[in-house]
Amino acid sequence: MINLTINGASRSFPAALNVAELIEQLGYTGKRIALERNGAIVPRSTYATVQLADGDKLEVVVAVGGG
Repeated sequence: MINLTINGASRSFPAALNVAELIEQLGYTGKRIALERNGAIVPRSTYATVQLADGDKLEVVVAVGGG
């Protein structure tokens, strides 16, 4: 079990996961997002290799188009 804080809300997941897996579980696959982990921006190119740890604090921002 892994406990994360995502945008200020506590969430639990049954197993450890990386950023790419988290994005998929949250339904953000294919969307333009920015993700911060414990105060540091996580580059999109590293999503598949950055393993999340119990207690990580994440902020996820979804880009919204408009004009």
